[in-house]
Amino acid sequence: MAVRRSGGVGQPRPGTGRLILASASPRRAELLRAQRYSFEIIPACHAEPDDLHTRLNPAQVAEALSYFKARSAAEMVAAPALVLAGDTVVACGAELFGKAADRADARRIISALAGTTHHVITGVTLLDLDLNRRRIGHDTTAVTMRTLAPVEVEAYLDTGAWEGKAGAYGIQDEADAFVTRLAGSFSNVVGFPMELIERWLTAWGIPPAPVPSPGLRGPAPPARPDHERKDS
Repeated sequence: MAVRRSGGVGQPRPGTGRLILASASPRRAELLRAQRYSFEIIPACHAEPDDLHTRLNPAQVAEALSYFKARSAAEMVAAPALVLAGDTVVACGAELFGKAADRADARRIISALAGTTHHVITGVTLLDLDLNRRRIGHDTTAVTMRTLAPVEVEAYLDTGAWEGKAGAYGIQDEADAFVTRLAGSFSNVVGFPMELIERWLTAWGIPPAPVPSPGLRGPAPPARPDHERKDS
C-alpha cells in the first residue's frame, strides 16, 4: 500500500487513491511531510479496550492499537484510499506506558523511566481499501535515560512537553537532554518508524519523492531489524 506527495511532487500510482493519516499527532504528520508525502488527516475515533496489556505483549498492544485506529478512519473513507496509522507505547520492565493522563501521572512515568534503558515500540498499520490488503508491524528502539533529580523532573513538567506523548516525553524536545543512548530508529521514538513505512510504501508502488536539490538531505540511516508481518 502506499501514497505520495501532492502538488506535482510525485502523485500516487493509478489505483492507489489518497493517503489518509489516521492520527491527529502533529509529529507523525511532520515526519511524513519531511519525506514529501502528501496526505489527508482523518483522526481516528474509537474506543480502545482497557485490557489489551493483560492479554498481549507490548509489541502486540502497539500493533493492535494502530489497527484499531486505521479501521476507525477507514470507515469514514471511500475506496480507493490508503490508510496509515500508528500507536506508540513504552515498555520498561513489566510496565507499559502510554500517554500521561495529567501532570501527576507524567511525574510517575518520567520517574519510572529515569535511570533505565526502556523500549519505545510503535505499531504501524497500512490498509489498502481498494485491494483489501493490509500490513501490520512494529519497530522497537531502545532508549537509555539518565537518572534525574526531582528538580529536573519538575522543571520538565513545567514545560508541558510531556502532554500527548507516550512515556510522557519526546526525544525531539526538552527530554532529549535526558537521553544518553539510543539504539534503533530515531523517528520511531518521535512517532513513526519512517524506515519501515518508506519500505512498505515503496513495495506498494510509492517510493519517496526525490529531494528537490542534491545535498539538502543525506540518505536515511540504515534501519535496524524490525518485526513485521503482512496480509494480502
